[in-house]
Amino acid sequence: MNGYRGAATSNGKAKASHPKKRLVVPFENNRYLAELLGEYDSHLALIEDRLGIEAHAHGNVVILTGSEAACELARGVLEQLYTRVARGEQVAPGDFDGLIRHGRFSDGQKPTDGQAQIATRRRIIKARTPAQSTYIRSLERTDLVFGLGPAGTGKTYLAVAYAAHCLERGMVERIILSRPAVEAGERLGFLPGDMREKVDPYLRPLYDALYDVLPPEKVERDMETGTIEIAPLAFMRGRTLANAYIILDEAQNTTSMQMKMFLTRLGENSKMVITGDPSQIDLPPGQKSGLDEAVRLLAGIEGIEVVRFSSSDVVRRDLVARIVEAYDRDQALDAQHERHE
Repeated sequence: MNGYRGAATSNGKAKASHPKKRLVVPFENNRYLAELLGEYDSHLALIEDRLGIEAHAHGNVVILTGSEAACELARGVLEQLYTRVARGEQVAPGDFDGLIRHGRFSDGQKPTDGQAQIATRRRIIKARTPAQSTYIRSLERTDLVFGLGPAGTGKTYLAVAYAAHCLERGMVERIILSRPAVEAGERLGFLPGDMREKVDPYLRPLYDALYDVLPPEKVERDMETGTIEIAPLAFMRGRTLANAYIILDEAQNTTSMQMKMFLTRLGENSKMVITGDPSQIDLPPGQKSGLDEAVRLLAGIEGIEVVRFSSSDVVRRDLVARIVEAYDRDQALDAQHERHE
C-alpha cells in the first residue's frame, strides 16, 4: 500500500485550509485492508478526491486528515466496505462513491449501510445515489413508477435490473421492453428484417442492461421463448399485459395518445416503469410530449410514484455531470427569458 499522496486532489484542486482533524482508523486484517484500498490505494485516492481530505495507509491503519465531518464520513465508508470485504464481497469505486453520496445526503453523518439494492442471479446492484435508493424502493412497493431525469442517472438500468429480479423470483412471468422509435418515424414496417432486427437499434440500451444483470445464455433463451419480449410501442395497441414487467424507455418521445394507450395496457399482476428525460424531446415542433402530460395528470394518484433525478445523480463520470449541469443552466436561462418577454 502506498503512503501519503500530497495535498492536492486528483482533479487538481487544493484541499481546504480549515482546521484539520487527524483520525486514525485501525483494521484487524491486512489482507482485507489491501483489498479494500484497491490497487495502488486507488480507492483511498477516490476518497481523498471526493471529500477533500488527505488519506494514507500505514500498516493496518488508515490515517485521515481534514475537516471533522469529512473524516468521520470517510471512516464510516471505510468501515462499512471493510465489513463487506470480510464477508467475501468485492468492492469497486462505485461502492465508495455511492456511500459517500448517501452520507452527504444525510448531512455528513456517518452513513448507515442503507443503500437500496437489487439482487439478480449475476450480481447485486447497490444504489449509488440517494435518488437511486428512492427509485429502487419505489420499484419495490409500487406497480407504476415514472423515472425522470438526464442520461447517466441509472433510471433505465435499475428498471431492467429490478425486472430481472422479479422474473427470477417468479413475481412475473415475462419482461416486455418498449421504446418509441422516433428516429424511424415509428414506421417500422418500412425497415428491412424481422421485428427484432428492426427494433434492436432503438432498444440497445435495454439489451445492454439485460446482459449485464442476467447470464447471456438466459437472455437469449428467454428471448427465443418470449419470456423476454421486445414490443415496439407502435405494436402495443389492443393488448392487455398481465403477469408482466413492462418498461417503456425514452418516454419523453411518446405522443399523448401513445402514452394513454401504453398506460392502459397494464393488466393483472403486472408492474410498469416509464423512464425518460423531459429535457430531450425529439418530437416534431409543436407536438406535446405524452410523458409531460401523464406526469401532470397522474400526480397524486394512489399506486403511482414519480422519482426525479438531477445532474447530481449522474453516475457515469464527473465530466458527464458537468456537461448536464451546463445544459440545465442554459435551459433555465432560456425559460427565464421567455417569462420576461
